[in-house]
Amino acid sequence: MKILITGITGLFGSYLAKEFSAKGEIHGFRRASSSLRLLEGIDSPVHWHEGDLSDIESLEAALEGMDLVVNAAGKVSFDARDGESLHLVNVAGTANLVNAMLNTGVKKLVHISSVSAIGRSPEQQVINEDFKWVESPLNTDYGISKYLAELEAWRGEQEGLDLIVVNPSILLGKISDGRSSTDIYHYVLEEHSYYPKGDLNYIDVRDAARQVRELVDLEVWGERFILNKEKISYKDFFAKLATAYGKRAPSKPVNAFMIDLAVFFNGVLRKIGLSKSPLSRKTALIAQQKAFFDNTKVNALLGSLYYDLEETLNWSK
Repeated sequence: MKILITGITGLFGSYLAKEFSAKGEIHGFRRASSSLRLLEGIDSPVHWHEGDLSDIESLEAALEGMDLVVNAAGKVSFDARDGESLHLVNVAGTANLVNAMLNTGVKKLVHISSVSAIGRSPEQQVINEDFKWVESPLNTDYGISKYLAELEAWRGEQEGLDLIVVNPSILLGKISDGRSSTDIYHYVLEEHSYYPKGDLNYIDVRDAARQVRELVDLEVWGERFILNKEKISYKDFFAKLATAYGKRAPSKPVNAFMIDLAVFFNGVLRKIGLSKSPLSRKTALIAQQKAFFDNTKVNALLGSLYYDLEETLNWSK
């Protein structure tokens, strides 16, 4: 089996490559400037195809002879200034990939989405695959772009593709991976004092990659799955992280007044070039929410074997 992975040089893409390497011949689609650092240690060679999701000709060339495509490409940003680039990469890029697959006759697609694409509602604390996207003050530009990208993937299914969609929560990798989803470690390493009052939904990146491979093995085409181990309060997560790394845990809860103050001063600092933080009122409010992305569906199909959080945090160092 020949497997093309887009976004293979990113965090999840690199672990997917390692997981799928026993299943077939791994082909990677990347920009010429992409770093291959995260693919060190992969057991089998990667066959490279250079191109860009904006270039449908390079996509069609890379797709020639492929049996399966895993679309892990995407831009992650919660900075309001990145709205246009999020749309170009996540939405237009997915549309181009779907069109290229339809043009070349490659039928099987695994689309890596996000729980952000499912959306949130302040009134809904348990969210599963049947939750319908609603307009909400908690929907970020990133979440909107992933939702629209997912619609493009489902359009491909309606036009003849075999499709599996997965919606991972926060992916916990190694701190040395140096990707956006591992930035949460640095908050504790820097020994900040405050923690949000909400819940964190997370999964070890190795568990998420294994689950994707197992779903392909079972050929559950036409289905969507939330990939999430559990929810945990930020307070408890930071305490466990602090223990693993020998740091002082945040001990003071954030309140609404502090959110407004932090967002205001962050905006001022960004304007004068002293801060690059993506903090906004929307992202701050999300961190205050209590919500669980329900993993019942995937657990019923695959079982519920996950790394313990302590195992993940000790491995992450």
